[in-house]
This record gives sequence, C-alpha cells and structure tokens, in this order.
Amino acid sequence: MSTIYPDTAAGISRRPSPRLFNLLGLAACGAGLAYAYYAQYGLGYEPCPLCIFQRVAMAALGAVFLIAAVHNPRGWGRYVYAALVVLTAGAGTAIAGRHVWLQNLPAEQVPACGPGLDYMLEALPLADTLRLVLQGSGECAEIDWVFLGLSMPVWTLAAFLVLGAWGVVGNRPGPAREL
Repeated sequence: MSTIYPDTAAGISRRPSPRLFNLLGLAACGAGLAYAYYAQYGLGYEPCPLCIFQRVAMAALGAVFLIAAVHNPRGWGRYVYAALVVLTAGAGTAIAGRHVWLQNLPAEQVPACGPGLDYMLEALPLADTLRLVLQGSGECAEIDWVFLGLSMPVWTLAAFLVLGAWGVVGNRPGPAREL
C-alpha cells in the first residue's frame, strides 16, 4: 500500500489538489507580471500598447486562478473555472499572437507608429482605442528584448498556452488530495 497516495493500491490514482494547481498558476502569472515590470522599470524597456494589453490579460488570468484557489469548488464548479481559464488565456493568446504576427511582418508592411495609449484613452472612445491597439502599430513590431532567440511576445504567447492547459488539467473533476 502506498503511503503517499493511499488509494493507489485500490486502483484509484489521486492527483494534487486543484487549489495547489490554481495557486501555482497564480504564482506563474505573478512572476510573469513581475518580470514585465522589471523589464520596464529595471531594464528600461518601454511597453507598447499590445504589451500593456498582454499584462492586463495576464493579471486577469491570475485573478481567475486566485478566485478558483480561494473557492476550491468540487464537481461541475471546476468546469466553470477551467472554462474561465481557457477564455482568459485564449484572450491573452490572441493578443500575444497578434503581437508576434506584427513582429514578423516584412518592414514595408509594418503599420506606422500611432499615438500613445494614454493619449488614445483620453481622446478616443474606449471601443476605438481597443480597435486601434489590437490593430497594432510600428512600435509593436519592434523587437527590443530577446531570450534564446525569441522575443518577449513569443514567450508570453507560450506562457498563455501553458497556463491555459495548466488550468484545464488542474481544474478537471476527479479524485484529488487536499492541500
């Protein structure tokens, strides 16, 4: 009989608690945001509007993980949190994917640089600001930061994909050990 998972002898495999999965997801989102702010304020990289929207999506995903960890639902409630993780991570994936696409455009197809996000929020209705930001602009196509040959939006895209899968796996119903 296993002392770590007592039910494995009976043929029931148990995995770590959804609360632990969600807390680790929250920690990953926090680490991603912390690095983004370090890159901005510590390393001097100015974020473009799409970078800001990726931060918002990462914070929203972290909020979903936090609420899921605090609530720690059973049964169908886990499906709800898994769906919320997929929706939030999907939005972040779409934004990061758009950013990666812009960075890989030929130079002659890159849109012109537009006004800053602060100006757009002050001067334009929110719907127009969102549309303009998601279209991207010249500053979004610049690659200032690279690690292992990949730009920050590529790493962010990968993070959203991994965290989305993590949230689905961690919140699926089934036997789990409690934290």
